[in-house]
Amino acid sequence: MNRNISCQALVLRARALGDSNREVWLLGAETGPVRATVFGGPKSRLRAYASPFHSGRAWIYHNPVKDSRKLADFDVVSWRPGLREMYERAMAADAVARVVLASHGGGGDWEGALALAEGALDVLALADVELCQRALLWFFWRWADFLGIRPEFERCSMCERPALPADALWFSLREGGALCRSCAGAAGGGGGLLEAGPGCRLWLRTAGLAHPSQIWRYTLDAKSFREAKALTSALLSGIGHGKAALWE
Repeated sequence: MNRNISCQALVLRARALGDSNREVWLLGAETGPVRATVFGGPKSRLRAYASPFHSGRAWIYHNPVKDSRKLADFDVVSWRPGLREMYERAMAADAVARVVLASHGGGGDWEGALALAEGALDVLALADVELCQRALLWFFWRWADFLGIRPEFERCSMCERPALPADALWFSLREGGALCRSCAGAAGGGGGLLEAGPGCRLWLRTAGLAHPSQIWRYTLDAKSFREAKALTSALLSGIGHGKAALWE
């Protein structure tokens, strides 16, 4: 068994381990989520390199006897210093990391998961407060698609009537699909239906599937943002975080 692993990786989280060491969580393109120990005090070069949201090539040593992993080296390619320059950027980046870790890196397509997370972080590193919200919304929607839980909004899931661009649909938490006005009324209201109006649907269909570098081009009004925010929160709340925890 090869005890040494080398892979492209993103540092998602770090915490102190004892007086001088650190524990880090990485998302590797070939390995998926990995937890490893970084040995060395505060002046350690490796400790500084293996900081949250840095991307690069990681060298990891696996001890099969103890089933432990040590980060032997980390060659940083992207530092993303902008994430530490503004509170909203840092909190949005942390939300990205929490969702990735809570869903175990997406479940298999590690390279795709890494590309999605890094794409969102690259945008956030340069974003203003408003763009931080849209970038996070983009990531949540794309991550729901990555997990296979993104609903379709082209037709009603019950009567299968195609939805016109000007139509509003309602996402049913119970049915797990979109409903037209008639079917939503027959299903009953309550807290189990989330509206997705024309503006919300248009943004999710265009910006929600665009390359991350193009997110800034797609704006949306306050009502559409609230609808998209509630929808993505509901979709991802089942992977380990409540609806409010994703945004607050």
